[in-house]
Amino acid sequence: MSAALEAPALIGQGAPAQGTSLSDNAYLLLRDRLIMLDIKPGDPINDGHIAAELGIGRTPVREAIKRLEGDHLVVSYPRRGTFATGVDITQLAEVSEIRELLEPLASRRAARMASLALRDKLREVAAEISILESQGAAQQELMRYDIQVHRLIYHAAANAHLEDVLIRYDNLATRIWCHMLDKMPSVTGHVAEHVALLNAIADGDEERAASLALHHVVSFEEAIRGVL
Repeated sequence: MSAALEAPALIGQGAPAQGTSLSDNAYLLLRDRLIMLDIKPGDPINDGHIAAELGIGRTPVREAIKRLEGDHLVVSYPRRGTFATGVDITQLAEVSEIRELLEPLASRRAARMASLALRDKLREVAAEISILESQGAAQQELMRYDIQVHRLIYHAAANAHLEDVLIRYDNLATRIWCHMLDKMPSVTGHVAEHVALLNAIADGDEERAASLALHHVVSFEEAIRGVL
């Protein structure tokens, strides 16, 4: 995967996003495994095993797990342990309602605030997605691109608070999508929608970027409901 899709976060077990501390690294690794369902809903989260895998102590892993509880990605039960949360399809409407308000805001801000370097990156990523679409990439790989594109847009919006909120809700939406992936005919069209969105942001077209972002979120919900 090219460097164009490595900022601000690279997804996957092989190359986890890098944080500023051991706790951050553990959090980012576990978060993205939970989002992509590499850790299945209901799977136990064993801090000792994770610490051994990462070559760190249990304390930073436990700190990471506490953060993941706040993200609603894991749940802890007294005397039973910690587990990956289930994927609740009934949350789709609530998550979508928030994203329909905030995703257009982030895209509009990104079109206005992105640096020249980020605009070049957005165009580069758009070109990569066009190539990926023609190559017939696997569903899981397309979803990894989807997450990275969203995070790049949030980063370009230049509002840390907005970025933090949107990452959290996009994570929940992605878990729902991954949970339904086997029932979906294809996610290629969904990911390909980013091409026009990224170019609109890079061109500084705030209204078009906001409109395309809203369409993307609405079409996501419609696609999921279409296979329920």
